[in-house]
Amino acid sequence: MRRALVLVFGILPLFGGGIPPSEYQQRRAVLRRSLDGVMVLFGAEEPEDLHTSFFQEANFLYLSGWREPGAAMLLTRDEEILFLPPHDVRAEIFTGRKTAAEDKEALEKSGFAKVLPRSAIESTYLKTLEAARAVYTVPSDAGAKKLLALAPLHDERNAATEIARLRVVKSPAEISLIAESTDATVAAHLAAWKAMKPGAFEYEIAATMTNVYFQRGCERSAYAPIVGSGPNSVILHYMTNHRRVDSGELVLMDVGAECSDYATDVTRTVPANGKFTPRQREIYDVVLGAQKAAIAAVKPGAVMRGKGSLTQIVRDYMDSHGKDLHGEALGKYFTHGLGHYVGLDVHDPGDANWPLQPGMIITIEPGIYIPEENIGIRIEDTVLVTDSGAKVLSGALPREPGEIEKRIGK
Repeated sequence: MRRALVLVFGILPLFGGGIPPSEYQQRRAVLRRSLDGVMVLFGAEEPEDLHTSFFQEANFLYLSGWREPGAAMLLTRDEEILFLPPHDVRAEIFTGRKTAAEDKEALEKSGFAKVLPRSAIESTYLKTLEAARAVYTVPSDAGAKKLLALAPLHDERNAATEIARLRVVKSPAEISLIAESTDATVAAHLAAWKAMKPGAFEYEIAATMTNVYFQRGCERSAYAPIVGSGPNSVILHYMTNHRRVDSGELVLMDVGAECSDYATDVTRTVPANGKFTPRQREIYDVVLGAQKAAIAAVKPGAVMRGKGSLTQIVRDYMDSHGKDLHGEALGKYFTHGLGHYVGLDVHDPGDANWPLQPGMIITIEPGIYIPEENIGIRIEDTVLVTDSGAKVLSGALPREPGEIEKRIGK
């Protein structure tokens, strides 16, 4: 039986569901045409920390779909090469059999035009330098630093910046996967609302949510779940999740799934006992109104940050709606950015000053955090930029306070 299982798993494709090998090839082809030299990227290594599973480095995954550790790639305008480490029989006892360059299936599995042993990377790189003007690497890679030292007269360029310009606009397949992650996340939030009650611990709420999307086949959380009740609701990235929830408090839940490598990001803030206090409702309505104003302004050409941006729309709305206990405007309690790109990483690379384009996926997440009142409210949705505006991918999760109250504990 064990031999049969090994054979079955040995022939499974390395590519994630929903992204065909041809799309990875196309991504590399587009990037290669833009290069004025040689790009070398290193994939993730097998983790030594037993708390962590292996997940491929995002840029490497975006260009290759390769899901085994220790790989590297070299790209020029004329060729693409994947480098694979040799078999380590002892290591494979613990972590499973890997693909080596000499394996007959390596070329077909990889989708690359050429596959070579990892040991050949330095000599291959030195040959390509003769016709290269620049070297593109991710500077934080230890392997990249060594290769850069071999090319002191070449221009150094950041590969991550070049790849980000491709990653920021999603393909139909990527949009579909992010939508699936978002649907699983919506189901997780609804399950938490149903189980919500005073006396529950924050970690119990988080576990309810993660169980839902794990049961749907998602590999991991897109980020550590944030479940902040009462005074913890004003801590932006509170991840301890140890406090007991008391009646009359707000519970801020910033929890998202990662399914088939693609993330999502959704936040809702709800009353623990199923009823907002008048003051909580007042602040909630300001945050919701600001978010609606920003989403209505999402369209190609809009920008996230700066003069006339989505962020300015939100801050202006907050400053003109509601006051704190001292009669001052609420905009100063919006203490973080309005949103970010979403994709393989929950904070996908890209510049907030870039004009929005159709196919970009962003978050819109205004928040007001008033420590003096133990009121922290954030409403966050994952939003697709369309040809004419925006589609809220997480729109199935209610935002209206009355609808939320109807669902808590039921």
